[in-house]
Amino acid sequence: MASKKQIFIPILVLVAGIGGFQALSAMKKPPEEKKEIDTTPFVSVQTVDLQPLTLDVSSYGLVEPKYQTELVAQISGQIVTLSDTFVRGGFVSKGQLLAEIDPNDYEAALIEAHANLASAKASLEQEKAQGKVAEREWQRIQNSTPTELSLRKPQLAQEMARVDAAEAAVKRAKRNLERTKIVAPYDAMVDARDIGLGSFVNVGNRIGHLLSTDIAEVRLPVADNQLQFLLDSGVNAEVLLSSKFSGQESQWKANISRSEGVIDKVSRMNYLVAEIEDPYGRETDKPIIRFGTYVNATISGLEINSAVLVPRHLIDNRQVAVIGDDDKLRYRNVEILRQQGNRVVVTNGLEQGDMIITSALDFPVDGMAVSVLGAEVDTPAADEDDTDTQIALKEGE
Repeated sequence: MASKKQIFIPILVLVAGIGGFQALSAMKKPPEEKKEIDTTPFVSVQTVDLQPLTLDVSSYGLVEPKYQTELVAQISGQIVTLSDTFVRGGFVSKGQLLAEIDPNDYEAALIEAHANLASAKASLEQEKAQGKVAEREWQRIQNSTPTELSLRKPQLAQEMARVDAAEAAVKRAKRNLERTKIVAPYDAMVDARDIGLGSFVNVGNRIGHLLSTDIAEVRLPVADNQLQFLLDSGVNAEVLLSSKFSGQESQWKANISRSEGVIDKVSRMNYLVAEIEDPYGRETDKPIIRFGTYVNATISGLEINSAVLVPRHLIDNRQVAVIGDDDKLRYRNVEILRQQGNRVVVTNGLEQGDMIITSALDFPVDGMAVSVLGAEVDTPAADEDDTDTQIALKEGE
């Protein structure tokens, strides 16, 4: 049998171990309780402001003169006079002498034509007198009837025809003499000059090219689906043209004068023509717009009573994320009238004061709680760029 010592020693060791474990457990501090963390996401918003809106239509084009004329020699001769302003880029006025062809031969031709006319008229008067003499002689003869020839009527008609021909020759000589002077048909800018002092020109030779400065035109292409936003297809609509010149942005006002009435076979575009009066500011103090300038155009269109511009990347499947009355994310179905640049025109589905969520959310879910970031909401102006705003997408899309 085991001795008492062998029995009690293990028991004492066991009791001492339990006691030490309990003592160590009593010395251990209890874990601190963690505070509850609010995981509600913060979002930035854009407040809906429904306002009347004009549906402008954008286009572009080149500024060109309404009228341009190629000057051509109508007679032949040597150039004896050139105007100092008849140079490329020079401005000329209506009726101003640009160049002159040597008029000596044409002055002589006019003098000769006048002499022939005087001779023809003298012959006509002489023939009239002879006809009266012949008529008196035939009146003395009672037994016969005079003929047209015996009364010298054919001779009289011949002399009258010679007078008409002489008068036509005088008119032709006057016209040729007038054509020796090359004058501007209207206020214009010289685009090209093809002659020099002393050069010889023949009939049909080009003398120069003029661009009218009274009215400029811009052909504006407009897509067929954009014409619905213009009253009367844009005719008589106001247009704002803009372009950069010398590093500065300039603007000009114009009006649509007409539609070309056909669809371009290549571009499939309708073309409206805008007119700008006095493009070079010769009669007024308007800013100058040069021919050949590339301009962007904004055509005034229809007006709608209530709409809001929303960045297009905030629209997903014709839905937009807003903060509901319960401060939760809600998706609204919206009606989009058209796209306008990087935004869309929304006419239905949003109400005044609605807050559109513009922040990106990791897992957006309809009905999730959200908080507005900051004390003030983000309300971009209508003309601000919305490219930095991110869309709140639905979960799984």
